[in-house]
Amino acid sequence: MAKNELLDKGIKRIEWAKTHMKVLGKIRERMVKEKIFEGLKVGMALHTEAKTGVLALTIQEAGAEVRLTSCNPLSTDDSVALALNKEYGLETYAKKGQTTKEYYDSLNKVLDLRPDYVIDDGADLIFLMHTKRKELLRKVKGANEETTTGIMRLRSMAQEGALRFPVMSVNDAYMKYLFDNRYGTGQSTMDGIMTATNLVIAGKSFVVAGYGWCGRGIAMRAKGMGADVTVCEVDPIRAIEAKLDGYAVMPMRKAAKEAEIIVSATGCKDVVTAEDILAMKDGCVLANSGHFDNEISKAALTKLAKKHKMVRESVEEFELKGGKRVYLLADGRLVNLAAGQGHPVEIMDMSFAIQALCLEYLDFSAQTLEPDVYDVPDHIDETVAKLKLETMGVEIDKLSKQQQSYVRSWREGT
Repeated sequence: MAKNELLDKGIKRIEWAKTHMKVLGKIRERMVKEKIFEGLKVGMALHTEAKTGVLALTIQEAGAEVRLTSCNPLSTDDSVALALNKEYGLETYAKKGQTTKEYYDSLNKVLDLRPDYVIDDGADLIFLMHTKRKELLRKVKGANEETTTGIMRLRSMAQEGALRFPVMSVNDAYMKYLFDNRYGTGQSTMDGIMTATNLVIAGKSFVVAGYGWCGRGIAMRAKGMGADVTVCEVDPIRAIEAKLDGYAVMPMRKAAKEAEIIVSATGCKDVVTAEDILAMKDGCVLANSGHFDNEISKAALTKLAKKHKMVRESVEEFELKGGKRVYLLADGRLVNLAAGQGHPVEIMDMSFAIQALCLEYLDFSAQTLEPDVYDVPDHIDETVAKLKLETMGVEIDKLSKQQQSYVRSWREGT
């Protein structure tokens, strides 16, 4: 595609997203009018596509100097990255298919801004500052973290006393995980799998590894499309929940024997191992919706294969001894972004509204917060929920004064 065509495509995608991100739009009006981020420097590492572009532009238009890169080598929409740089004047260091060196070079270019705050997804910017860019720790005041994998690691850092500044757990906000993780990941994962393979979902034996909110969403969407869904879990409570939700529950080694599609969404590594691969039947499709590309063991696939080749744009075929073939989608990276378009616009509208409000909260509160991982305040969740209902044209009931008094009362008969 010619550069002018790519630029036009990126502009249209950003403007389409902006039109349909009505919650963030209402917040943006106030933030831009008040220039609430005037004088701040904000470094961002998020999947660089249209919805992210709208968030970054919101922060820039509200007065901040912003630099953006991707948080995954395969999740950039090159048309959006070009448009952000050329049309909107927002420094963006991202392209699809980066090498590991290029990926970290881009992260470092964002950190060269010497940011006051960072907005992270997977915590690579935060980890880089705590390891190789420690000179920045005195300057940075706080961060937002978007995803489950990053929060898990950051909580470990905080428990060990290694975290040097406050981090807002955007991932754990109700208005994020109930919708983004569940409905966003559910829909976008199916989109990525179907775009990559052009295979039918109905009637397939579909295995979901992990029954957190992302796994719940994937299982729900696969079941809704007619798949026979099995869940693999290590948490006994989640396993019971999956069983009572109507899914078969079993270990991966057993599930792999009949699986036609396996999707991992755990935030852990080696969820699908060499032993699991050997147990699979011919034609099994492997996809990952976890943040990092280590949930499905690519090393095991490569070692077990007598040959492998790309058979579609995002599909790699591994032929094992005996002729059995196993297919890996999107190099084991986030299939919903590497092979699809990511979460729906209206879903990310809520998540990125949380991001913008958390950045505002951090800038107001950072001096009083100790280095730790903090839950998003309830009032931010409530603000986003009310705005979302308003943009949907939905009205709800309110408690009367008598009802408010009743639910607060503890004396018998009052």
